[in-house]
Amino acid sequence: MSRDARAIRARALGKRFGAVVALRAVDLDLERGASLAVLGPNGAGKSTLLRILAGLSRPSSGELQIVGRDRDALRRGAARALVGYVGHATLLYPELSALENLVFAARLHGVAHPAARATELLVREGLGDVADRHVRDFSRGMSQRLSIARALVHDPQLVLLDEPFTGLDRSAADRLAERLEGLRRDGRSVVLVTHELPQASRLAERALVLERGRVAARLDEMQLRSDLGSHYASALQAGDTA
Repeated sequence: MSRDARAIRARALGKRFGAVVALRAVDLDLERGASLAVLGPNGAGKSTLLRILAGLSRPSSGELQIVGRDRDALRRGAARALVGYVGHATLLYPELSALENLVFAARLHGVAHPAARATELLVREGLGDVADRHVRDFSRGMSQRLSIARALVHDPQLVLLDEPFTGLDRSAADRLAERLEGLRRDGRSVVLVTHELPQASRLAERALVLERGRVAARLDEMQLRSDLGSHYASALQAGDTA
């Protein structure tokens, strides 16, 4: 397999915060165009892993390549142009309009024709009619859709999402799930951190279960589609006794 054939290649990835070990020797491979759910209880290391993959935090140990770029490239920020990240914070400016937020993000990434790109994404996300409205007036669902547009403004190959369904009602969650399915159809690689097992089953091809910073289980597509709850509970129970 060529070096560039994978969106993510991680070996023995570790992260410490002082005396606290957040990640312990995590191995991860994700093919280009594939989708992965990262599952686990609070404090398992899910968000820490995602921030490292996004280039927002440095691993304390191990090896990492993102779309063929190694740790040196990550330190220089060279891989960030290939990654779109949606975290707990929306990274949106509430006093700016939806259009102004996207134009600003596009300019930061050096996107050609930022206004045209921003308008295109607003229409795609169903926000064209509110392009000039201040983000402070948006619902949680609208803000989340705008956050995804912001993460896609530079056309990244890898999209990382940290609990994107938090705070959404049923209708907004369904609409978001449909949009994330569209990312897969577009051929993007997707890593989704979530507590929502039905969404993990719907949106991912396989799953990584973390427990206390360790990999407790790796679930394939068949396990995701058939009684994911039981497989997940078994993985956590096995992790507790390890």
